[in-house]
Amino acid sequence: MFLCSCSETTQNDRDHLVFRYNEHSNISSLDPAFARNPQNIWPTNQLFNGLIQLDNSLNIKPDIAKHWEVNDSTNTYTFHLRDDVYFHKNKCFGSDSTRTVTADDFVFSFDRLTDEDVASPGSWVMSTVENYKAKNDTTLVIQLKQPFPAFLGLLSMRYCSVVPEEAINLYGNEFRSHPVGTGPFQFKIWEENVKLVLRKNPLYFEKDEQGNQLPYLEAVAVTFLPDKQSEFLEFAQGKLDFISGLDNSYKDEIITTQGKLQEKYKDEVNLITTPYLNTEYLGFFMETETPEINSKILRQAVNYGFDRQKMVTYLRNGMGTPATHGFIPKGLPGFASIEGYGYNPEKARELIEQYKTNTGDTQPEITIGTNSQYLDICEYIQRELEKIGIAVEIDVMPPSTLRQMKSSGELDIFRASWIADYPDAENYLSLFYSENFTPNGPNYTHFKNVAFDSLYEKSLTISNIEKRKQFYRKMDSIVVTEAPVVPLFYDVAIRFVSKKVSGLGINPQNFLILKHVKKKQ
Repeated sequence: MFLCSCSETTQNDRDHLVFRYNEHSNISSLDPAFARNPQNIWPTNQLFNGLIQLDNSLNIKPDIAKHWEVNDSTNTYTFHLRDDVYFHKNKCFGSDSTRTVTADDFVFSFDRLTDEDVASPGSWVMSTVENYKAKNDTTLVIQLKQPFPAFLGLLSMRYCSVVPEEAINLYGNEFRSHPVGTGPFQFKIWEENVKLVLRKNPLYFEKDEQGNQLPYLEAVAVTFLPDKQSEFLEFAQGKLDFISGLDNSYKDEIITTQGKLQEKYKDEVNLITTPYLNTEYLGFFMETETPEINSKILRQAVNYGFDRQKMVTYLRNGMGTPATHGFIPKGLPGFASIEGYGYNPEKARELIEQYKTNTGDTQPEITIGTNSQYLDICEYIQRELEKIGIAVEIDVMPPSTLRQMKSSGELDIFRASWIADYPDAENYLSLFYSENFTPNGPNYTHFKNVAFDSLYEKSLTISNIEKRKQFYRKMDSIVVTEAPVVPLFYDVAIRFVSKKVSGLGINPQNFLILKHVKKKQ
């Protein structure tokens, strides 16, 4: 009995220091050079650091760089690094050893990010950089080819993490499953699609406001249940500490149609929300030969033809903001209440009649490509558009197929979302710059507009954010008028968190930051 009691006590002590979450989409790599999506970014956030970091309000803060100077006349950034940042202990440094991070490590990491043999999907991050060099162990100088005001925000991306050359030399391609970083947690074990465990880094350099070393947790444990309903059941049973997002399989179980917690969960769960830098939309491929897609007035009719507020209320339980103000999402500098498309079925019918007169096409028909997760939204749009005279077919396909066909221009209309890579509206407007036609960039619609391109290029030379916002509003207005997309809603980041957990917080990029988290029994 005594041994059993001791065992249970030890287990309880351990549990309250372990943060548990599920990743239903699987993790493909723990190498920050491949942190292209949330499932990879979340664990690499715990393992690695970069020059700078963002707080929950997306303000730029020091990380390994203590401070920096920017010379606008030469587009030069000089970073002064901490001298007390250590890599995780690993055999790559010798027997149970480590060493401090230097500016040369960032030079190596940036070289690796742009190495064609590595083939990092984040190599584009360095496309505006002319050169970089280590002036000494604690001074790094980066010079840009031309002004790029969003550059500091870009450096907050996990792609720009520092990695040690010794670990890359030892593990090679297997660095993906043997990561060595500087972060608050260090790698322990990864059984792919089964479990991932990270342990507290005892050498971590950051401290809280009282001078206590971070992190507070002993470990992070990740499971890989493949569906959201199973994930929710584990959370409801107390086996997970939080879940992110809202899935149709459990949305009505946990929240009301007004977006409030259901009564039975109020004692055990905290609901945390914030505007999420994600615009959900339908995109038109502008180089198609389909007459409906080529017609601006029909694209506008689609935009007017359904009630976004009703869609968000009943299909998202109020979690989201109807996208009636352009493509730039709420919560980002540059978002403005410009007049977009509200629900106006009379105007939509008028435009459809005008389209029929202009083209002789008396039965306009469109096809929307989507995956099963957004089928309910597409079916709602289908029903509403058919009421005003546009026949709609829905082509449901696996997410990987949708991504491939969207990138290769094989879909007249595609359901998509754009989550900010970095917190600047330029990131959203880059989707409409003609030099960024896929596969050279994210312009999946192949939209081209001379006035837009001119404004976009001019905005890149302006460092003052208030002046830049004026250009952003003008560009967003052009996108609204020309209608290469149908903005659906500006998303909300949603977290359901166990009341045993404190310090988790939430941010508009929905990144998981665990170094400040505490957990009580």
